[in-house]
Amino acid sequence: MLIIVVLVPSVTFTPLLASGMFQLAAQWRAEKAQMDLATNTVGSPAADLFLSLEQERRLTAETQARNTSRDKLAKQRAVTDKAVSAFRPLATLQTAGGQEGLADAIARTDRSLGLLDQQRRAVDAGWSSQQKAFDYYSEVIETDLGVLTALSRTEHTKVNSQAQTLIDLFWVIDMIGREDAVLARGWETGDLSKEEYALVADAVGARKHLLQSRVAPSLTGNESQYRTLTTSKAWQTMTAIEGRPVSTDQASAWRSSVDTVREQLLQLLTLRLENVSKLGYGHANQLFVIFLSITGVSLLALALVIFTTWRLTAVLRRRIRHLRQEAQQLQMRLPDVVARLERGEDVDVNAEVHVVEPTPDELGELGQALNLASRSAVLTAVRQAEQHRGFQRMLQRIARRTQILIGLQLKKLDELERRYEDPEVLEGLFDLDHLTARLRRYEENLVILGGGQPQRRWRKPVRLLDVLRAAQGEVQDYRRISVDVEGDPWVTERAVGPLVHVLAELMENATSFSKPQTPVEVRAALVSRGVAVEIEDRGLGMEPEQYAAANALMKEPPQLDVMTHADDVRLGLYVVARLAASLGLQVELRSSAFGGSRVIVLLPEPLIVDRPREDAPPAPAAAPPQTEPDEQLPTRSRGRAMAYVTGPTGSPDQDSDLQPLPQRVRQANLVTELKAPAAGDEQTWAARDQPSRSSATIGAFQRQSRRRRTEPPEPGSPTTEDR
Repeated sequence: MLIIVVLVPSVTFTPLLASGMFQLAAQWRAEKAQMDLATNTVGSPAADLFLSLEQERRLTAETQARNTSRDKLAKQRAVTDKAVSAFRPLATLQTAGGQEGLADAIARTDRSLGLLDQQRRAVDAGWSSQQKAFDYYSEVIETDLGVLTALSRTEHTKVNSQAQTLIDLFWVIDMIGREDAVLARGWETGDLSKEEYALVADAVGARKHLLQSRVAPSLTGNESQYRTLTTSKAWQTMTAIEGRPVSTDQASAWRSSVDTVREQLLQLLTLRLENVSKLGYGHANQLFVIFLSITGVSLLALALVIFTTWRLTAVLRRRIRHLRQEAQQLQMRLPDVVARLERGEDVDVNAEVHVVEPTPDELGELGQALNLASRSAVLTAVRQAEQHRGFQRMLQRIARRTQILIGLQLKKLDELERRYEDPEVLEGLFDLDHLTARLRRYEENLVILGGGQPQRRWRKPVRLLDVLRAAQGEVQDYRRISVDVEGDPWVTERAVGPLVHVLAELMENATSFSKPQTPVEVRAALVSRGVAVEIEDRGLGMEPEQYAAANALMKEPPQLDVMTHADDVRLGLYVVARLAASLGLQVELRSSAFGGSRVIVLLPEPLIVDRPREDAPPAPAAAPPQTEPDEQLPTRSRGRAMAYVTGPTGSPDQDSDLQPLPQRVRQANLVTELKAPAAGDEQTWAARDQPSRSSATIGAFQRQSRRRRTEPPEPGSPTTEDR
């Protein structure tokens, strides 16, 4: 075994060693260059520019409000000009090895500074309003803070964390500066507009959040003394004045307290900058020392490895080449074996394993180990495939049997709903009906994960609006879902069942991962390649890498690794991925503008059909015809769900000329005693019991539905059991 131990380093150690040394050296150079940019080359001019612009913003506001600070403003403009002159050369600085986004941030700041002289002239001539001047200075300061933010991104995680607190401190100072500039408008008159009070409130809220949630918890070591900053007298005076209406007698107290607080924050800012610099340069120096140490030791080891390898190469090259060829053949055979197993083919282990002839030395032992590894790998793959197939068959058998019971339960519930007219009994039956429909979908999940397909079938195309409503009816919090369909697209019959299942899973996912009171919006419209359905929630969303993983799952659904994901909370996504692959749907998850997630389901053109002729809108009649039960799509929760899916306003679709599904029409089926009274009796009507009205409406709807079901069906029309 000594031969192998010495030979392996000769092959792999040399490139790995060189690569590791180069990476270490590159990392050291990158961190040192980034720290130089952050502390000296760019960081210092950017910080000076920030402080200068922040003071000029306040003095400009005071001059526009009272016209008494022009001398101070002129002096501050001179200071700002020096800071601008120091910052301008950074626009041509080569930052290829610097932080990501630094060059763009510098360019944006340079463009904003190009309007500084024009803004000053407008202020001096009285052309610029107070709000316009405030917006300009605030925008320039924000772009400069973008430069500082870019500088805080380094290769070292701990330095990034410390630097982020530094940026938060800059923002705290900016929030106080904004508040100071807005309040300067009201010290003379003792009055501020609602918009100005809103600006002050926003600045105060942002400052409190930054200090309490981000700055204070991260203070360590010699910075801990500043945790009591908010309890100082100056801070208390400042916050007390913030909570009162603006008055002229508070101006001096405000100025004194704000100047003191600003000085304390600048001291903390300077201290944090020193700590970040020490940490960053210390880590870079540590990398340099490690680089030198590893280089020396590695060169000695490399020389020994090269010498030993040269001695052994001539003797062992042929045998190693033979073993390598065997290993390569095994590498080529194993993927083919796995692919055949995934396709359901039977594999003979003895026929797939190629035996290497053993020899009485170390390489012979390696060949024997390769034989054992080959046989073990193939045998393991075969056994695992058989186990998965058995598990899938068992899963499908259990699910099919359960589906039979669920079907019987649905049929029984349907009979009970036809038999009883009591509103309270119907309400309970509708709830059971809704729960059973959800249970049927969960059982279908087991069938799909076991390699099967849903058994629900339709013999005619169905409107996309009805498909969406059916999916909505299978979701627990269906009341939160609003459906909006542009146009009148129809879905081919073979896609109805799987599409309902896919949309129901995505809608339930949207309601489950968002707050109960937030809506879930479902929109559908024709696009160039078919029909796009968007499901958007207002939850917490996911991280970018989670979106990438979910979209990768949608493109390549797993086959034999269902058991490895048994504890995954995203099993619904696996179901969606498999059904989408079978139908040719394109499913993509994105982040939403509301902060949650947005799912886009693209139905290709082969799944979209024209409206069947027999479903054309009938001529107007005195009463709208009822839709046959087997042609109504699956909103089985015919009580609550049927009343809700008509839309938030309770009205049917105003965009289609088709007759809508059975819907709740105000007072259409009520007895005379329950109809709305005249306008003079509105108070009496409002005092009536609202639950009784809802129950009576449900009972009337049930009687009408039962009457339609008892009529003999037309020849060739499908029945309820066909679903």
